[in-house]
Amino acid sequence: MDNPGEAKYGFTKQQMIEGFKILQQKGAKYFGIHAFLASNTVTNAYYPKLAAELFELAVELKEKTGADIRYINLSGGVGIPYRPDAEPNDILAIGNAVREEFEQILVPAGLGEVALFTELGRYMLAPYGHLVTTAIHAKHIYKEYIGLDACAANLMRPAMYGSYHHITVLGKENAPCDHKYDITGGLCENNDKFAIDRMLPKIDLGDILVIHDTGAHGFSMGYNYNGKLRSAEVLLKENGTPQLIRRAETPQDYFATFDFTGLFDDYDFTVK
Repeated sequence: MDNPGEAKYGFTKQQMIEGFKILQQKGAKYFGIHAFLASNTVTNAYYPKLAAELFELAVELKEKTGADIRYINLSGGVGIPYRPDAEPNDILAIGNAVREEFEQILVPAGLGEVALFTELGRYMLAPYGHLVTTAIHAKHIYKEYIGLDACAANLMRPAMYGSYHHITVLGKENAPCDHKYDITGGLCENNDKFAIDRMLPKIDLGDILVIHDTGAHGFSMGYNYNGKLRSAEVLLKENGTPQLIRRAETPQDYFATFDFTGLFDDYDFTVK
């Protein structure tokens, strides 16, 4: 719904109307509407505005097809401030504005019983996950590089979208950020970088770096390219104690779906 002409998702409005009619002819009785909103918008006005467009579409579909519309899925789209100095969304203000649009558009059209769904996974999860990784390489060529034991297989967003994730060097939170680094992973892809030209404290090998706000698009977008094994996940409880909730992958996990011949039945993949 942000720029439909460039999106692979969804139907045009006319296709929606025709699609509803075809489904009715085939016996469908109940209908819903679902939109794919632009990701990570950090403004209180965006979500209510597009909710209103969906509400108006629902009214038009009902008028032109008589369809019994039971739900409207507003999708995701409510973002988080990935940069520490950015202002967060006000979720209560967003919810109240959506309610106002609902009451102004759907209720007068007899659609006041329509259920609303949302998919606010990023808003709920992203700030509460962190990628904890160690500096294991340093390279001094045309730029200053710090290589980590994590890579884009653990967090794809910076490589895929050029997304910003804040980085903290443990124990150096109050040190001056007077060194410029590219923070990289170990894949043989030049875009395997968590940060480019990022000003950070001086990083020494063995330093632990925390990459922030990875709770929504970290492990869930993980993969095994180049033979990389996915890391463990640790839950930090409210009382401060950690709990391992997902073990790290092993080579045996990696080859589990490939071993279809029995050739490796007696091979010990345990890392010595």
